[in-house]
Parts: sequence; structure tokens; C-alpha cells
Amino acid sequence: MTSMHARSTVIDGDPRSVEPATAHVRDEVMPAVRRMDGCAGLSMLADAGTGRCIVTTSWRDEDVLRSSREDVRPYAQRTAEILGGTPQVQEWEIAAMHRVHEAHSGSVSRVTWLRTEPDDVHRAVDAVRLSLMPKLDDLPGFCSVSVMVRRDEGLAVAAVSYDSRAELEQASEGAREFRDEFAPALGIEVVDTGEFDVAIAHLRVPETP
Repeated sequence: MTSMHARSTVIDGDPRSVEPATAHVRDEVMPAVRRMDGCAGLSMLADAGTGRCIVTTSWRDEDVLRSSREDVRPYAQRTAEILGGTPQVQEWEIAAMHRVHEAHSGSVSRVTWLRTEPDDVHRAVDAVRLSLMPKLDDLPGFCSVSVMVRRDEGLAVAAVSYDSRAELEQASEGAREFRDEFAPALGIEVVDTGEFDVAIAHLRVPETP
């Protein structure tokens, strides 16, 4: 089975520009990329306190992801100009997706970037799939969890979304255990973590088996 792929654009911008940038992505970027061959959807995470935004597009397979690079580049550049930052673009394989229900306006997401040996990326995915996902289902307000990987570099990023910031905070102890205890025991380094508002939730990635 062919895995879906994604392109994420991280921009560290001016907090005052998050709102107009969100409007631009919603009104201009999303309709344009959704018309491109093989594009499934788009999401945007935003931290209005720091100005950091992550725009992610999902694609049917790796071939259409690659063929879309030049077409989407101007949209990333324009979004970065509005935010007053530089776009950092990375392409990923979507390794896992589990969703109880769609995120919505007011949802929040905790994003965790992970690093391990390239040959052990599957262990990082299994750690989330087998150890984290079953616990998340029981948490109040849990919406979804996704894991994206760059296997050749030993990189993974996991995003867990909740209905509200209060419910994200309630789940913080489990996130700390994963970060400080479980992941290191498997040789997985937590590189960075951040909390974001779900500004746009239309990634349209199906549940993975």
C-alpha cells in the first residue's frame, strides 16, 4: 500500500501577522493547492504568542508530492512574507494517523519532533502507535494523532490534537512521560516540542491501519 506524503512549511514570524497570514492561507493558498493534482488537503497550526506557524499539505503519494514542488513554492514564499519570516520546508511520509473526530476551531495541538537512528525510525512510529495511541483514546477532548517521518534522516514528528487548551493541559503529564521516560528508553531523542492553535483543519488524511 502506497503511503500518503506531506509537505510542511514552518515559519517563525511576527505574532502580529498570524491573523492576516491565516486568512491568506485559508482564502488564497488552500483553494489553489487543493486544485493541484494529487493534493488531499491542508492544515495550519499557529502560535499567536511566538509567531511560529506550520502549514502542512497532504499528497496522494511521493510522486505527486515531488512534482508539486515548484507550483507550491510561490505560495509558501508569499505566506512567509506576510508573517515576516523565512519558510523552512520539509517533505515527509505520513506513517500513522488515528482520528476520533476532526479538529475544529478552538482545537489545539502539541507537536513533538523526534530523532533516532535511520534504521530505527519504525521503532519511533511503533512507540507512538502501540504505546501512545491507546492511551490517547481515553483522554477527554482527544481529537487525533499523526506521525510523519523522514526515514533516511531518522526524523519523525508527532502531532496530537485536543478539543481545547484545557484538555491539552490535562494530558501534559502523559506527554511528559513519553518525552522524558519512554522515548529515551527506546533511543529516541525529543528534539523540540510546541503547542499550537489549530487555525485550519482540512488535511484529509485517512486513518492508517
